[in-house]
Order: sequence, then C-alpha cells, then structure tokens
Amino acid sequence: MVDQTLPMSLSSSRGNTIEEARSCYCSLRCRMTFYILRWGLQNLKWRLKELVELLFLPRVLVILFLKILLGGFFQANDVDLGLSFNGVFEVNCSKDVKVQGIIGPCASLEKKGPLCSETVVGQGNTSAWKMCGVDKKTSLCMIFDIARKDGPDAAGQPANNQFYFQFLTYYQHNYGHMRLRVTTLSRRWVAGPDSLQDLMAGFDQETAAAVTARLVSFKMETEADFDPIRWLDRSLIRLCSKFGDYQKDSPSSFSLSPRFSIFPQFMFNLRRSQFVQIVNNSPDETAYYRMILNRENVSNSVVMVQPSLISYSFVSAPEPALLDVTAIAADRILLLDSYFTVVVFHGTSIAQWRIAGYQNQAGHEAFAQLLQAPRDDAEGIMKERFPVPRLVICDQYGSQARFLLAKLNPSVSYNSDSRLTSGGDVIFTDDVSFEVFLNHLQRLAVQA
Repeated sequence: MVDQTLPMSLSSSRGNTIEEARSCYCSLRCRMTFYILRWGLQNLKWRLKELVELLFLPRVLVILFLKILLGGFFQANDVDLGLSFNGVFEVNCSKDVKVQGIIGPCASLEKKGPLCSETVVGQGNTSAWKMCGVDKKTSLCMIFDIARKDGPDAAGQPANNQFYFQFLTYYQHNYGHMRLRVTTLSRRWVAGPDSLQDLMAGFDQETAAAVTARLVSFKMETEADFDPIRWLDRSLIRLCSKFGDYQKDSPSSFSLSPRFSIFPQFMFNLRRSQFVQIVNNSPDETAYYRMILNRENVSNSVVMVQPSLISYSFVSAPEPALLDVTAIAADRILLLDSYFTVVVFHGTSIAQWRIAGYQNQAGHEAFAQLLQAPRDDAEGIMKERFPVPRLVICDQYGSQARFLLAKLNPSVSYNSDSRLTSGGDVIFTDDVSFEVFLNHLQRLAVQA
C-alpha cells in the first residue's frame, strides 16, 4: 500500500540526472495508481479537482499524465481541442466530371492527371491538396466542370445514368496515429427540357450563397478589373430567368419556387457585406474576413453574408425578426449576430428604463429578465465561436448603433416614401432597399 501523505510533486524534483527524473515519474505513477484503485476508474473524472490538490500539480499536467497512464480514458473535451494535422485531401470522380479546383484552407500538391480541368478556379491543376490543420468545422469548396457533351456520342446513353465522387482525407489524429476517411457519393445525370424540376429539387440556397461568397472573394483577389456587383447581378438575373416562373415582359407575373425564394435576399446582403464593400476596411481586415469565410461551414458562412436578428420584448418570447430597419422599436431589444460582431441593441424606452435603474427595483423582475436574456444568448454565441466575435452593447441613437444599422435593410431612409413609425428609426444612406432591388430584378429577369 502506498502512503497517501507522501510529499511528492514534479516541482520538488529539481535534479538534473536521468535517475532523479525516472524516480519522480515512478513515484507520481504510484500515487496516481493508488488513487485510481481507491476511487475507482469511473469516479476518477469527477474527482479530478481533488486529485489536482493532492498532487500539487497543474490540472493540465494531471490530465496529460492520466491520458498516458490510462490509454485515452479521458475523452476529447477534457484536454484536447479536437484538432488534427498533416492532412491530405484527394478526389476521384467519373470520367465525365473534371476538377476545376478548390477554394478553401489548402494548398495544391500538383498531382496532375486526367481528372484536372483546363479551367482553373482556386487551387487547381491537381486532384490532391495539403491541409496543415483540420477540425470539425473545416470546409472546402470544390468546383467541378462537366466534361460530358450532348451529341451523337451521348445519344445512346441512358438519361438517368450515374456519376460518382470519392473524397479521401488523410490526417494525423491528435493522438499521433494516421487516419483515412473515405466518402463516396453517387449522383444522377439530368438532361433535356424536363430536367428543370430535378435541378430545382436539388438546389440548396444556403450552400449556393456560401459558394457564391467564396467565388466572388476569390475573383476580387485574382482579377484586377473584376466588378463584383456587376458579376453578382448578372449571375442572379440569369438564374432567375432560367428557373423563374413568369410571362414574357410582365414583371408582375414573376415568381420563384420556394427552393429559390430566399436566394435573391442572400445576394442583396452579399452585395452590401464586408466581402464586397471593402472601402471601409483595411487590407488586413479584408484578408482576415476572407480567410475565415474560406474555412467555415455553410451555416457560419450564411451568418457572415446575412446576419441573424432576434427580437426580445415583453409581449412575446424571443423570436426571429426581419433584417430590416422596421424591426427597431422603442420597447424592444435586438440581438444581431453577424459572426464577426454580436450586437445587443436597446430601444429608446428600454435604454431609458435601464439608465433609471428599474431592473434593480422590486416589482420589475420581468424587466431585469428581459435585459439579461439577450446578454446570456450573446455569451452563448461567443463561447461556441472561434475566433471570438466582438461584443457591442448599444442604445438607439447612440454612436455604437451603427454596427446594427449597417446590416439592416434601409426600407426607411431619408429619401424613401415609407413613413417612420413611432419609436422606429431611419437609415441615412443612398443604398437601395431590398424592395427596390427585387423590383429591378423582376423587370430584368422577364426581359432576359
């Protein structure tokens, strides 16, 4: 039996010889074995704080030693960050599909072959890429080219034949060993005048918005005379002309399928985002925004393009609000999440009540809870996100309110015909509202 009161810690071992270090290691191992036998393996995780105090060691060193001793009994959320390293990403696909390139956190390994397309986008002319760091949120945007041609050679092929993608990901786990993950997908060719419904059924608006944001950012970096606004507008007009339902030269008859209905709104906000409007940002900020965009997943990328807005009030539970200036009210609190910035915005009445200190008085517990709810949600967002976003707490008509107003649709501006509601706000800008943008889109789409 090992004496529980033996005074031993790594900090007390100052010897420089191998024998002293080995003695320290053996003694520490004996003491940990004693506590494991005494408390039991299953209870050891819940008594970690007590173990740290008994061993006089930092918590990180205790966990690391336990991982070595127990062979990985502790799970990933106890000590490691879920990171993997030394990754290699490869792709194989059917002969009718070529790889144009990847836009994402990777570098070309220059593995050329028949899979490579002549048109290069991003990291192209290869079918393998190097990724230094990989985590569960790492996202790559692959762009393919259809090499199959419709003609006499393809006449005998069935209309519903399959084509395939295979993705191979090699990476070094944080435990040190190499792993290989293989993902194989099968898709069906569609062609002819009856294929529009099949294409519409497979369209993902959020993914399309994330891909478009990466593509326009890449073009702005690599093409000197590139006009992002013009390119986005033309692409959106072609899409609406192809998949919209309308009568020729009749804008009032234009409508979009629910599969496409939100995509114009994504493009409207992308035109106004920090990825396209780079005048007010330094080159370092622009590079940082694009770097994060190129590595985050679809849901986070959509938040960067079109921020989420939540409304808090006395009359209802927290609920999503339109990203519009009409969402501002005197008795309402707004929580804006634009990924890089989290804004807690108080209406004029809420701000006056808070300054008066009503939340600290008896009988106003509901107001105190209303003030605290958006801050708790903001802290929850910040805890789950890396890099940590900037937190802005502001009041209506305050200087910091610009962080919210810059993201809202200017449906009420100084030169618009819309009336300002009581307790509302107005945006002083020359930018067109989403309604004007959509009217022009409908008019141009039915003429194309």
